Amino acid sequence: MGLEDDLERYREVGEERRQDLAEFIQYGDLGQSRPDEVKIPIKIVDLPEFAYDQRDMGGVGQGDAEEGQPVGEPQPQPGDGDEDGEPGEEGGEHEYYEMDPEEFAQELDEELGLDLEPKGKEVVEEKEGDFTDITRSGPTSTLDFETLFKKGLKRKLAMDFDRDYVREALKIDGMGPASVFEWAREENVPVSRSWIEEAYAEIPDDEKTTWASMDEMEANVERESTATRIRREGVDQIPFRREDERYRYPEVVEEREKNVVVVNIRDVSGSMREKKRELVERTFTPLDWYLTGKYDNAEFVYIAHDADAWEVDRDEFFGIRSGGGTRISSAYELAAAILEEEYPWSDWNRYVFAAGDSENSSNDTEERVIPMMEEIPANLHAYVETQPSGNAINATHAEEVERHFRESENVAVAYVSGPADVIDAIYTILSTEENDD
Repeated sequence: MGLEDDLERYREVGEERRQDLAEFIQYGDLGQSRPDEVKIPIKIVDLPEFAYDQRDMGGVGQGDAEEGQPVGEPQPQPGDGDEDGEPGEEGGEHEYYEMDPEEFAQELDEELGLDLEPKGKEVVEEKEGDFTDITRSGPTSTLDFETLFKKGLKRKLAMDFDRDYVREALKIDGMGPASVFEWAREENVPVSRSWIEEAYAEIPDDEKTTWASMDEMEANVERESTATRIRREGVDQIPFRREDERYRYPEVVEEREKNVVVVNIRDVSGSMREKKRELVERTFTPLDWYLTGKYDNAEFVYIAHDADAWEVDRDEFFGIRSGGGTRISSAYELAAAILEEEYPWSDWNRYVFAAGDSENSSNDTEERVIPMMEEIPANLHAYVETQPSGNAINATHAEEVERHFRESENVAVAYVSGPADVIDAIYTILSTEENDD
């Protein structure tokens, strides 16, 4: 095994040591990721390297990297920022395990023991499925030979009879073609009058009195079934008819695109300090990645509010601050208007996620927010309370929502007082959606 193989093995070990998903969500650096790419830090395994021996700069020996300079790397130069008293400007290199949102969603399902199946909404196309439907006409290439053969075989079985047995009946003394035809009809033998007459004419006169009676003939001649005869002799031909022809054609399958719009709402009022904002980001960002991975087309609406609400982009959403008061209903009013105009319920799956410290203006939750949550159709409404130091005296919004929607199947309330609570909060939200499915 050469040096390159050694290095590759160490790199593989490093990838296996990437940060645990739950640990990453709770404590990791989420800012290195993008909406379409999740980057999870790898716990680096130091690679072996050669170093110059300080006692003999003319040779190469194995030793601690701190005692020498790795082979192939330039010596520090003045101005590089690596010498004492002069900090460098370049950031250190980091290794990441990169996954797309679909893989993230799959791993999170496994982590939390969930199995969510997204719902299709808008019919984007009708396409041909399997050739399972049948019609009476069509191109020859789609002729259903199996059905044709079965119909012909069924007809053959229905038309077939034991010819030798009927000929023996014609040899009964006093039984002519007319009498044998009547007997055949009573016995449900599918034989024609003309066939009986032709068979009778072929029998020699001295054989037409072979049997004294029908009872004597039946006692001495065994009647053979059609199935037994076919197994012995096979089938020479099948009586196909044009009306037996059936042609396969594909069933029409409606492809429904799984579209989702996620409305993220957060309180940016003066009471939302840095720790509260961080908990909002730690909860909402994984939910965004998860739903992006689950749906064909995911769009996001970000709404910030204090006493008033306004739409922002994603970068602003997690960093914006305001010094105003709080009126949560203003955000739901804006969300309802955006959803109604751009994301009709008939075509879009909707998720409305809100977060804040549960401090709201007097009576706003009961009189405005709860009625609006009931009026906005959505797969799931969720509210996440972020209170790092425990509930404040006037932080009652989450409790009021939870109490009102206690029996509801599409409303979830979660409480996050620190990073350790984030995974439980995400599970509370997503498991509510799973139960609804």
